[in-house]
Amino acid sequence: MLELTVCLDAEAEVPLYQQLYEHLAGQIRCGMLKKGDRLPGKRNLAGQLAVAVNTVDTAYQMLVAEGYLEARERSGFFVLEYAGAPVWEGLAAEQAEAEKEAPPSPAPRFDLSTGAVDTALFPFRTWGRLQKELLYNGEELLRHGHRQGDMELRRELAAYLRSYRGVACSPEQIVVGAGVEYLLGLLAQLLRGRTAAVENPGYDRPRIILENNGIPCRCVDIDGGGLDPAGLEGSGAGLCYVTPSHHFPTGATMPAGRRAQLLRWAAAREGRYILEDDYDAEFRFDMRPLPSLQGMGGGGGRVVYLCTFSKSLAPSIRIACMVLPWELLGEYRRAFGSYSNTVSRFEQQTLRLFLEGGYFTRHLARMRGAYKGRMERLAAALEEVRGRPAVGAAHGAPPAAAAAGGAGRGGHDPARPGGGGAAEGAQRVLYGAQGAVRGQLRDFGIRLPAGRRDRRAGGGPGPGLGPGVTAVILGRAAE
Repeated sequence: MLELTVCLDAEAEVPLYQQLYEHLAGQIRCGMLKKGDRLPGKRNLAGQLAVAVNTVDTAYQMLVAEGYLEARERSGFFVLEYAGAPVWEGLAAEQAEAEKEAPPSPAPRFDLSTGAVDTALFPFRTWGRLQKELLYNGEELLRHGHRQGDMELRRELAAYLRSYRGVACSPEQIVVGAGVEYLLGLLAQLLRGRTAAVENPGYDRPRIILENNGIPCRCVDIDGGGLDPAGLEGSGAGLCYVTPSHHFPTGATMPAGRRAQLLRWAAAREGRYILEDDYDAEFRFDMRPLPSLQGMGGGGGRVVYLCTFSKSLAPSIRIACMVLPWELLGEYRRAFGSYSNTVSRFEQQTLRLFLEGGYFTRHLARMRGAYKGRMERLAAALEEVRGRPAVGAAHGAPPAAAAAGGAGRGGHDPARPGGGGAAEGAQRVLYGAQGAVRGQLRDFGIRLPAGRRDRRAGGGPGPGLGPGVTAVILGRAAE
């Protein structure tokens, strides 16, 4: 006979017999009480719980009536088989496995991932003051706002994008959301039935999001000017995801002529769209970035413009926006017009005041100056070791080439179907021989396209720059 541990609350509004019934039924449903288990007798359990025998009898009779228990004459009450009950041991093992956490990795001394930002440059004082003002005077921000984002913020975004990125749009075309990934997921649902062309090599997360939402992707190789229009046409895609202002990982800027070719491709057939990711466009150091592809096509064109404030402010401030062509805006509102906005109204209004007061442009100027100085010191340090024999130099990975790369966003796997050309055989090259760099830093390696003679079976990590570069020169550049 089982010993039951049941906590009943005599002061609760729910009757004691109902509490006992719900507890025992729950135990049977989750598998704690199994088929054939004999429950304590009514008097025995009533004595354990300090309740009346009628209380236990009523609970037992309810369980019998609902098929949880079987009453056997002169034997007692027994648990019947519950078809939906999971095996408790398996659940316990799975829960224990799920609760295991990987041991925390030591923080890397040099974070080379492009997704990282220097949080010391964040304008804490200004941002905090603006939020404090809103908290004291913004009672209406506790209510629901516009589903595309607060109109005041969208007006400021439209003005900023028009002035600094040449985006042709009205506030009505802007949708604010909690990150480009979220907005891209909504877009994918709007544009189902098409195939998307993505850059190879390129940022891998958009491909994953598109494919997870039912849009197959085909990799199109890039050249010195970005995505190849001939390859795009040959892919048969109806969507094209590009980063024309600052390609990842090469850092290349798509020239105006190539942009015009992409716009002609989109206009040539009904239903084609270009998804322009303007990620990191604020941090061009060698030249002023060209106006956006969307601006060249005009607000009524076939370009969906996406941008985020993850790099310019902080990754944890999940604010991004997309600019929809008018023909897609109606479809968006029909499909998602009932969705609540995913960004806190307090953060929306803080960003609005930050843009309105000119704080954002001053903050960007400060960040550009700091990042440019670090980039120049890193490039100079790499130039110092140009010509030094690197570990595995026979594989053809020139040290200076690493300065042109990027890291952290995660490149396409060149061995995946759809890859080829110069992008095939991409290898990680920014770490040295065993012991030169701590293990956790290897995840921040820079991917570079490798020539045919550099390919190796298995697609493993590339040889690297050698211990002198990683351990000493990068340390000097980071000072």
